[in-house]
Amino acid sequence: MDIIETIKDQVTSNPILLYMKGSPDAPQCGFSAQVVQVMMACGERFAYIDILSNPEIRANLPQFSDWPTFPQLFVEGELIGGCDIIVEMHESGELLPIIKAASPEEDDAQ
Repeated sequence: MDIIETIKDQVTSNPILLYMKGSPDAPQCGFSAQVVQVMMACGERFAYIDILSNPEIRANLPQFSDWPTFPQLFVEGELIGGCDIIVEMHESGELLPIIKAASPEEDDAQ
């Protein structure tokens, strides 16, 4: 599978996916840290991929998404944007309903 197909699979397999530098527990840049804070404030689980430990993804994701910077947030297969857009959407109240709608329903039995 080529890297673009891998990225496409990741984006479509995860309802909420954040490509970031580092991990949510240990972000490796300020922009990734800001987006993680926003995502935590939304209160829903999300997948992430550390682009620093995946250099092929880091090199090819901007071509796939037509977005040059990181982090990048995808919800239901669509690019939401980078740090500034995500923070603005959170502050305006636009982000939470998008995240809630994409979040898989939790099974009460768990």
